[in-house]
Amino acid sequence: MVYLASSVASKSKTPGFLDRAGLRGPRMKYWFAYVGAFYVAWIVLAFGFGYWEQVKTHWPMAVVMIFGSVVAGSTPMGGGTVAFPVLVLVFGSPPNLGRNFGLVIQALGMTSAMIFILCRGTPIQMSMLIWTTVGAAFGLVGGTFWIAPLLSATVIKLLFSCLWMSFAILTLAKNREFCSLNAIPKIESGTAMKLGLLVGVAGGITTALIGVGIEMLLYTILVLLFRSDLKAAVPTAVSAMAMASVIGTALHIGIGDIQPEVFYNWMACAPIVVFGAPFGAFLVSVIPRIRTLYFVSILCVVQFVWTLWQVGPGPKEWTLVACSLLIAVGGFYLLYRTGRARA
Repeated sequence: MVYLASSVASKSKTPGFLDRAGLRGPRMKYWFAYVGAFYVAWIVLAFGFGYWEQVKTHWPMAVVMIFGSVVAGSTPMGGGTVAFPVLVLVFGSPPNLGRNFGLVIQALGMTSAMIFILCRGTPIQMSMLIWTTVGAAFGLVGGTFWIAPLLSATVIKLLFSCLWMSFAILTLAKNREFCSLNAIPKIESGTAMKLGLLVGVAGGITTALIGVGIEMLLYTILVLLFRSDLKAAVPTAVSAMAMASVIGTALHIGIGDIQPEVFYNWMACAPIVVFGAPFGAFLVSVIPRIRTLYFVSILCVVQFVWTLWQVGPGPKEWTLVACSLLIAVGGFYLLYRTGRARA
């Protein structure tokens, strides 16, 4: 059984949904309260605790996250997708710093986007989101304590680049078809639990390594396997990344490995991303999503080439790249064929 996207759109005139201005509706008070509470806390930290100088010093990362936060809210890619390669490839930071910054900035920005999405009445696959979040908690713990310590910085860089290159391949090949999907499937509770836990564990492990990944995995499941309209698939993926980022941030605060540089960058970027991610979520309702995804896919290809150039892979690294892309693209293809058969 499916619900047509047009039927959801028709609800936009009912109470609880935003009007065309995008910022009015009875539930928007919760998003404004979240933003207001953040700014009170940020002002206290910046001027009461003397971090304003660090905010001014770290302005380059704030400029980067203007774009990163919009990408986070408008596509199935977290803000860490932009933050990680900039910090690691451009600024030369270690991957664990890039991961930690991605988690803490997404915990703010993508949570803001998730609250905005929920207040706006945007349709999401709630059962998949809940079970994916449960699985993510286990995946983040396992990935942080058992897998991340075994991998070198080079391997983590290559895994990041391969994951998003596979997303680019998928999108460039099938973007028009995906953007034409117009049904929001009703996923049975048992199926949602099994698939949600699986996606959550796998995505949680990926997020534990590079700070992103769970959103893309959930997005591909919803689009490839269930043929979901992107109007529901992308907001669900954004919400999953928000929840995973909050869990991941809490985990690393508990461990005590959030570097001072991560906090300074967070202070500089936070006032931007708290608005940027929700703006991205709203932006895709007024511009064609197909163009956004094509643009982001091209950026994924650029970062892949850039990473290979910087790493200078040898035979072992090339084998890792080839195997990673083969597994990812092959998995996407199998999901696509299965979804087409179900449809």
